[in-house]
Amino acid sequence: MATNNQLNAMNGNGVEKDLHGTTSFDHAPVNGHPTKQRKPYDYGGNPLAHVNTGDSIRLPAFGGEFQPGSYKSTADRKFANPAPLGLCAFALTTFVLSLINLGARGVTGPNLVVAAAYGYGGLVQLLAGMWEMAVGNTFGATALSSYGGFWISFAIILTPGGFNIVSSLTVKGSEVAFLDSFGFFLMGWFIFTTLLLICTLRSTVAFFALFFTLDMAFLMLAIGYLHRPTGAPQASLIKAGGAFGIIAAFLAWYNALAGIADASNSFFVIPVAHFPWSDKGRADRMKSLEENGNDRGLAQA
Repeated sequence: MATNNQLNAMNGNGVEKDLHGTTSFDHAPVNGHPTKQRKPYDYGGNPLAHVNTGDSIRLPAFGGEFQPGSYKSTADRKFANPAPLGLCAFALTTFVLSLINLGARGVTGPNLVVAAAYGYGGLVQLLAGMWEMAVGNTFGATALSSYGGFWISFAIILTPGGFNIVSSLTVKGSEVAFLDSFGFFLMGWFIFTTLLLICTLRSTVAFFALFFTLDMAFLMLAIGYLHRPTGAPQASLIKAGGAFGIIAAFLAWYNALAGIADASNSFFVIPVAHFPWSDKGRADRMKSLEENGNDRGLAQA
């Protein structure tokens, strides 16, 4: 049954009218077209309308943005995306150290990586982490800043003759104290990386794979330095850590490319493969089910 407002909004012919006495229909035909309903004037927009803005819209996780979950749009920020820079700094330094751990071309001393650890993997990655903080990405700021700190501390430990850390832990020619301490250091980073890995379980395959391989690299290296049947670091585990490190480096470069490549500089988008249980994965699955349902409906019609 019509309400009083609805009855008052009807004229004698049953045509709907607004409360000011004007109809919402154009009665004069235009180019032979029948009567149509007019759209009300907006008057500058509806303040109660739910419109996704930069403050409310949530975008799906994407490896290039270094975001493990849905995140706010940063289209209005004045900073560029700092994640690819941090990922590239991490990737190159990890790549060099992992080749040394593998003993590539007979190189076993990590002296060369000290420079990259200070300048690129350390300083540049730390700066990228600070810029992630400026754009509001807590995960990216925590990860990139922490790994930047890792490379700086790694370089401090291995700086020849600089801080005397290795020599101070060498007692009567024995490096047992240093090897154990370095193993503790690496085990701590394995625990930290595991915490970050947990946060990537609802993101993308590329993002998860990066932290998984890095986690395995830290674990292999930590055990290799702590478990020494012959008194020296276990070579097989050190090489296994190097192998995982190489994979992690290429995955970091891949995720960085996903953040760099866009319509302005690339002919294709880098796939990052969202997990089926992620927000984006569920949305794609629901969209596919709806499209299949519509197709079946059309076929039956």
